[in-house]
Amino acid sequence: MRRALELARRGPEHDPNPRVGCVLLRPDEDDDGPATTIGEGWHRGAGTPHAEVAALADAAERGQDTRGATAVVTLEPCAHTGRTGACTQALLAAGVRRVVVAVEDPNPVAAGGAAVLRAAGVVVETGVLADEGRTVLGAWLPTVGRDRPFVTLKTATSLDGRVAAADGSSRWITSDVARRHAHELRAEVDAIVVGTGTALRDDPSLTARTADGSLAEHQPLRVVVGRREVPAGARLRGPGGELVALATHDPASVLDDLRARGVRRVLVEGGPTLAAAFLRAGLVDEVHAYVAPVLLGSGPAALADLGITTIADAVRLEPVSVLPLGPDVLVVATPLREA
Repeated sequence: MRRALELARRGPEHDPNPRVGCVLLRPDEDDDGPATTIGEGWHRGAGTPHAEVAALADAAERGQDTRGATAVVTLEPCAHTGRTGACTQALLAAGVRRVVVAVEDPNPVAAGGAAVLRAAGVVVETGVLADEGRTVLGAWLPTVGRDRPFVTLKTATSLDGRVAAADGSSRWITSDVARRHAHELRAEVDAIVVGTGTALRDDPSLTARTADGSLAEHQPLRVVVGRREVPAGARLRGPGGELVALATHDPASVLDDLRARGVRRVLVEGGPTLAAAFLRAGLVDEVHAYVAPVLLGSGPAALADLGITTIADAVRLEPVSVLPLGPDVLVVATPLREA
């Protein structure tokens, strides 16, 4: 399984489909003894063969007989036919007699492969190195089967909740350590979203950068929400991800558009009005709050009006983790949903 996970990591991280690896083993005469690898494969991106099919093709190229083989795969083989055929049928046709799986498929469209295989007499074992498997699946896992991308709201504030001083200056509230971590977060998402107010006031580049300040290999879409145009000389039009201007103020419409573009994970960076709009719409799945030990006493707050007039209606969050970052702290939390 560790080899299958290694193969899975070769797949594209920012792809609509999950990263999956597969190893085919031919058992020796003694089933309890060592096994020989007869084929390997991984999913190379949407529209290409799935890992199991790629491993079967590799075995064929090696001239290996797959009858009676064991397939070790990082995600449960799919049971449906989409742009490619069902992996369960490919495994059955190849005569595979045992399948070992790390993570069961949560996708209601593709799930059920293990049941199909068992019904055909194949021995199926699940949950092998499942935690490692979920780590490799990364951002695909929390977004699968959803009708919209996963949304992370990011804030960077003083201890008293300000995003800038009274004169509008905000560089830099948080430390270098916190900002480097924020760039790592940017490199993990498919799109960064800001409002036109932030784009015009702060002139951000919205790029993901490495520790030495150079552009990271992956650059998310840079999405500006609102009806005002981004100036020709804005840094958003410089090097980095594609600039997407959406002339709307409706968070649901924004996510619909991004989903159609294949976006699975969105980072909302501001400003306060846009952040409040996503929260009021119930479209925030996770909050990343970078907090610096700085007091300003005045200046814009992290959030605009949420329409809350009493403490009973407050948006409550459940802390997930607290991470020290130099002098600052990152609090990761998820909004509590009403039952």
